This record gives sequence, structure tokens and C-alpha cells, in this order.
Amino acid sequence: DKPDSLFFNDGVRKIDFVMVYEDEDNVTKRRREFFEASLMNMGMELEATQSVINDKLMFVKVHMPWDMLCTYAEVLHIKLPIQPNDLSSRPSPWQFFHFITRHFYPNEDLIKKETEYFTAPFEKNRQEFFHITDKDSFFTPSTRSRMAFYLLSRAPYEIRGNIKKFGINKLLDSGVYKAAYPVHDCQFNVRSQDHGCPNERFLLYQEWAHPKSFYKMQPLDLIRKYYGEKIGIYFAWLGFYTIMLTLAAAVGLACFIYGYKTQETSTWSKEVCDPEIGGKIVMCPQCDRECKYWRLNSTCEASKKLCIFDNYGTLVFAVFMAIWVTLFLEFWKRYQAELEYQWDTVEFLEQEQPARPEYEAKCIYERKNPVTGVKEKVPFTGCGRCVRVSLGIGTVIFWILLILASIVAITVYRLAAFFAFSARLRAQDLKELEPLKEYVTPQMATSVTASLISFVVIMVLNVLYERVAIWITNFELPRTKTDYENSLTLKMFLFQFVNYYSSCFYIAFFKGKAVGFPGDPVYILGKYRNEECDPGGCLIELTTQLSIIMGGKAIWNNIQEVLLPWVKNLIFRYCTSATSEKVIPRWEQDYRLQPFSKLGLFYEYLEMVIQFGFVTLFVASFPLAPVLALVNNLFEVRVDAWKITTQFRRVVPEKAQDIGAWQPILQGVAILAVATNAMIIAFTSDMIPRLVYYWSFSVFPYGQHATHTMEGYINSSLSVFDTSNFSNDSRPMGNFTGISSCRYRDFRFPPGHPRQYQFNMHYWHVIAAKMAFIIVVEHVVYLTKFVLSYVIPDVPYAVREQIKREKYLTQVILHETNLKLVTK
Repeated sequence: DKPDSLFFNDGVRKIDFVMVYEDEDNVTKRRREFFEASLMNMGMELEATQSVINDKLMFVKVHMPWDMLCTYAEVLHIKLPIQPNDLSSRPSPWQFFHFITRHFYPNEDLIKKETEYFTAPFEKNRQEFFHITDKDSFFTPSTRSRMAFYLLSRAPYEIRGNIKKFGINKLLDSGVYKAAYPVHDCQFNVRSQDHGCPNERFLLYQEWAHPKSFYKMQPLDLIRKYYGEKIGIYFAWLGFYTIMLTLAAAVGLACFIYGYKTQETSTWSKEVCDPEIGGKIVMCPQCDRECKYWRLNSTCEASKKLCIFDNYGTLVFAVFMAIWVTLFLEFWKRYQAELEYQWDTVEFLEQEQPARPEYEAKCIYERKNPVTGVKEKVPFTGCGRCVRVSLGIGTVIFWILLILASIVAITVYRLAAFFAFSARLRAQDLKELEPLKEYVTPQMATSVTASLISFVVIMVLNVLYERVAIWITNFELPRTKTDYENSLTLKMFLFQFVNYYSSCFYIAFFKGKAVGFPGDPVYILGKYRNEECDPGGCLIELTTQLSIIMGGKAIWNNIQEVLLPWVKNLIFRYCTSATSEKVIPRWEQDYRLQPFSKLGLFYEYLEMVIQFGFVTLFVASFPLAPVLALVNNLFEVRVDAWKITTQFRRVVPEKAQDIGAWQPILQGVAILAVATNAMIIAFTSDMIPRLVYYWSFSVFPYGQHATHTMEGYINSSLSVFDTSNFSNDSRPMGNFTGISSCRYRDFRFPPGHPRQYQFNMHYWHVIAAKMAFIIVVEHVVYLTKFVLSYVIPDVPYAVREQIKREKYLTQVILHETNLKLVTK
């Protein structure tokens, strides 16, 4: 009759883990009984309880006695309190504003600040030196669950000759057990009536996961205490990233507003829209035969929209983002160092991590450990490891080539679709779309449909490759879970990087760069005329591609993360609803929740890092990317919190020192972002050609104006083509006798010139300016990044002091005491 009881039936022994099984055959039963006998031989205590709702279902509760907890706390090098922290924390410079800022923090009356302790790795034979006031609360529930899972992962369930099979994971995969999990301490929305219950889940829901708390800072210490360091460090990183995004979003929004306000005053945009200038310029067809001549002022609206994203504010914002990303990574290192110290993961070394059960099960070869000098078992020889890694690398390369092949296929679709849309989207065909006529151009129709197809291909390839990456990583057999996750992280990121960004790289750096001129166009596969940019430039198309992929990805992820678990839980509760009013115990309530994926956090990190790439790599084309990312992340933090607190069973707590392999990946993206943004401004936008015209070609000796001006830029940027020079294959169909010449975007000599249709002086000036811009911007930004990285220390001074103090105390209390005894 106690639905929130966390104890065995005697009300004394705590439940550290729960295993669930159903009616079984003889083989399954034999394995389960052998496994449970192994656990009891290790010293664990078990108690079986029948389900309240389903008579076939049995729950096995697991308890670790005090002596066993002490033993495995030492085995796992768990750091525990030795004495309260006696270093006074320095007053915060924001202390004065505490009265205002306290409303943005969790309620201090509910979530009280815990006492800080100096800690040391536990030693069973020196218990008297540790701060043990109450044996029942000395080991937190999350620490007890972690130790219980360590033993469950190593207990054998079958021994045949020299082959030993072990581990709860194998039993779960084979169906011997239906589930295994630590229990939540109460319901998420109702405070427990049990006086001994800490109600941490309820507090987390009220002050963190509930929508009404969206404006509050996260209670990271409580998250870490309840779910473990690995979950805590993820939410700390996500919260820090979201806070830093507010600055980037504010500057990006200002840049967008500046572009929006100046679109009507742009000189070159006015010339495009002017009936006397743009209205009299006849442009050459952009495809063979089917395409017609067109007037430049038909792209008036597109040129105005381009001004919003292609202006001098964008250049300032791109440089700002390069500095921002450096500050973000450097300040995160400092914040991470503080968390490492507070959460006792400063010396969390590779040697402290136990080997994965899957690794231990395959250890059949002997080798000498180069660190300890002791012989140890390994699963493969040096040659075998080389073969496994080579096969993995080959498979990854094959799949990356498969993505590139899909990009080529989408490019061919673009060429064919543009040809088809050019033939169909004529003025007489758009009468029913009169209000949209100026927007529904062949280029825009091609860009939008290709972006949608690209998004679908990305999603399909993601699902396929995910399974391949997991299979390769399992085949490579990494030793520890950290090794496993780092290996999988690298493979998945390489794939997703190519998958998500390749279409953007194509539009930014390849599309419209090698198209020839109307009399001699470049063909792909000997059939399709190479794709030209929209008359306003490729920047608008890159913006369209980014917004569709970013928006579609955010919507799809939220459907997967929120809707699916909620619907599954709803269906499961409906199917297993009790026929009578019965009190359902805590462990059975948790069984009705969704299991947390083994790689659950991996996908959360991957989603955010891919978003980080969109925010930094292509921000010069889309200043609103940080704004969209900020809005998404404000929801993401609370959605992830709501999901993990209400929809999933309690996660098995894990240690983690940092964000792992994601840190160098973020640093790599930050370095690449400087180059991509400089190249987008140089080669994709029209900023450099406009600056070259303004400073050089608008005045003597090249221009006729007395002062520097943008007047005449449009005429200067369009070359002339004689329509009689069209080949029979590319000449437009129809009667165009009145048109003797047309214009196209390029810097070439006019017909009749001794070097007709060859690049002119203006072209080489522009190329030189683009190269100089890239070199200067990259060097200035990289130098600034280097100086900032050097000036900002990775570990705060106060944290270094506390680490030294803790090491000193450990030395004094645990080691010098023994030395005194020996001396006596």
C-alpha cells in the first residue's frame, strides 16, 4: 500500500536496481536462475515480487549491502567526502543584482544548496578518514545504481568449458529479462507522502522540466546528483551554448534589420528596378532553346531581397561570429573545468574506466601492458586490430562516396528541372498565380524542390548509415564505453557533415562558377548545361537551402523526441491498464515508461553539433541562423528535460569528465568556419565586385564619374553578347528578330573586340581583390583567435587553488597518517 516505497518488503533495504522478466521456457529460466545465483554469490541481495497488473510479470529487486558498496566504491575509484570545503568562495561581481536575478534561478527553498566537500578516492580500510555521518545516505542513490549496474554487467549467466557468457545487456537482448533499470524516487507531478523520500524527481519537474520554468537557469547540481555526471555535463553544455547564442542572435538580428532597412535605398537594386535602366536591358536565356530572352527588371523583387542578406553588415557579422565561436569554446573550457572540480571528475582517467563487457568476453590473446608491465588479455592481435580498423575506414569512405553520388544526382535533377520549369513557367501559364508571379521563377522553383528532395535524401541516408556505423564500431571492439562513443561519434559526424552540408557547399562554391558564356556554355555529362545562379546571385539560393534544412531538421527531431515517446507511453498504459483500482508500486510505474536509448545522449549531441555547423559555417549567407538556433534551443532544453523526467525510465548514472570527442569536433568546425565565411563573401556574394567597382572602376581612368559611386554598377557587371553568335543547339526557339544583342553576368570583352568574349581587366581586378580579401580576413581572424585562446586560461585560478588544496588534504589525511603509525 505504499506506491512510492523505494525499499524491500522489510522497509529497511534500499532498492538499487530492478530487473523484470515474464513466463519463460527452460533455457531462459536456467540462464536467469544461474545469473541471479551469481549475483547472490557476489554478495547482492534479491527479492522477487509479482506484478500488480499482469500475473505473468515478475520484478526482481536488487540491494547492495554496506560492505559490498565499500568494496566496489574502491574498485571503481569513486571519490567521496573527506571534510567540508574550507576555502571561502569569492563574492560574485553580480551579488548586488541578486535580488533581481534570483527570479531566474530555481527556488532556493525547494532546491537547497548542498555543502561542498573536499573528496578523495574511497579506500575501504580507511573508512574513519571519510566524512560518514549516516551509512544510509553516504552513498547517493545514483552512485549505488552505478555500482549495481557494474556488477549486473559482469555477472555470468552461462559457462560452457572455457567460454563464459555474462552481462545483463546480453540477457536483455536475448529476452531473458524484459527490462533492467534504477527506480525513480517518486512521481514527477505529485510529491511523495513517504517522509524518507527526497522527492528529487518532483523538484526537477517543478523547477526544470515544467513549461512554466522555461526562463529559469538549470539546477545542474541536482541534475548531476539524480542522473549522473554524463547527463549533467550535456545539459550544462546545452545551457551554456544557448546563453552564448543570445549574443550572436542579437547581432545577427541587428544585421538582418539593417539589411531590411537599406534594401529600398541600395543604388544597384534601384538600377535593376528602374524601367529606364533594368527595364531596357535584355538578358540572355539561361538554358538552351526552351528559355527566352528576359528583362533585367523582372528580377526587381529578388534583387531587393538579396540586399537584406548581401550587405556590408554581413561582412561585419561574419568576422564577429569567428570571434564569437572562439570565445564560446574558450569560456566553455573554463566552465567545464569548474564543473569537473565540483563534480569530482578532475582525475577521471582512462584506467579508472572498466572495460566493456563485450570487450572482456572476447579477450583470448595475451600481451604485456606497456604501462603496468603486467600480462593482460586482449581480444585481438596487432594485425587483427589493423584489419578491423582498415575495414571500418573503408566502409566509412564508401558511404561518404555514396552521399556525394546522391549530391551529383540532385545536381542533375536541378539541371533537368530548371530546363523543365523554364519551358512551363511562362507568363501566360502564371495567370492563376498573379500575386506570386514575380516570385515563382524557374530558379526559385528549382531551388525549393531540390532543397526538399535533398532534405528527404538526407533523412533516409541518416537512418541507413546509423546502423552501418554502429555495426562497424561493434566490429572494431573498443575497450571502454568512452572509446566506443568516441569512435562512433567520429564516424557519425563525418557522415552527417557530408550529408547535411554538401548541398550547401555545392551552392556556395560550385554552382554558377564554371558556366562559360552564352555562345560557349559548359555542359555536364555532355548533355545538361551547367547550372547558373539566380539573376540576383547564389546567395539567396544558399539562404533558401539553409532555412529548409534547418527548419525541417528541427521539426523532424521534435516529432521524434517528443511525440513518439509520449504516444508509445499512452498506448502502453492503455494496453496494460488495471481492471480494478489497485495501488501500483514505484518499480512497476517505472516499467510502464520508455527505456532510455543506450546512445540517447549521442543523438542529442549530434543534433546540436550539426546545428552549430549551420550557425557558424554559413552564417555569412544567413544572419538569422543564430536567431533560429536560439529559439530552437530554448525549446530543446525544456523538451529534453521534460522527456527525460516524465517519459523515460531513470537513466543508469555514468561518470563523464567532459563532452568527449565533441570538443575537438567543435574546434575543427570553428576553424573551418573562418575559411567558409570568407569564401562565401568573396565568391558567393557580390560584395567584392561592388567594392572593386566603387573604389576603382567608377572613377577615372576606368569610369566617367568624378567621385566614387555605385551608379552604373549594374551596366558594368553585365557583358554583351551578339545573338548571331548563338549555336544552333542553344539558339532560343521563336522569332526574336528585333534583338541583336543580350547581356549576361560576367566581365568579358564585347563582340567585335580583338579578344572578344575573353576575360577583361575588370575580371582580373575582381579575382585579385577576392584572393586578397580571403588572405587578409583569414590571417586577421586566426591571429585574433590565437591571441584570445592564449590570453583566456582553460582553468580558472580559483579552481586551481581548490584542486591543490584537495590534493594536499588527501595526502595529509590518507597517507601521512599511515606514515606516522609506521614511525611510532
